[in-house]
Amino acid sequence: MGMLQEFREFAVKGNAVDMAVGIITGAAFGKIVSSIVDDVVMPPIGLILGGVNFSDLKLVLKDAVGDVPAVTLNWGEFIQTCLDFVIVAFAVFMLVKAINALKRQEEAAPPPAPPADVALLTEIRDLLKHR
Repeated sequence: MGMLQEFREFAVKGNAVDMAVGIITGAAFGKIVSSIVDDVVMPPIGLILGGVNFSDLKLVLKDAVGDVPAVTLNWGEFIQTCLDFVIVAFAVFMLVKAINALKRQEEAAPPPAPPADVALLTEIRDLLKHR
């Protein structure tokens, strides 16, 4: 089997395509969550804390000298990134929880009744077995 054909089989498999769709969707979802945190969640928190913009919160380790920029510890950005993570983790948790609930419902559902002809044949078989 040639390398090109082997790659084609890998790329066309459902798992590889599903994985690619998941990664692309996850990247887009990450941007949405970042926007929610940066544009919706953090401004009210900053307002409550006295008009603080979290992206401006940093500790200057070394001041800027000429063309050399300052060395800073950006702890406000870190807080925003942590909130991004918590929101994404919670959304994934809720998604997995919903999928597991659907799986449990499918497992708990009784099997469908057999068609009438199969039920009749089963009855005949059982009657013949008892004779």
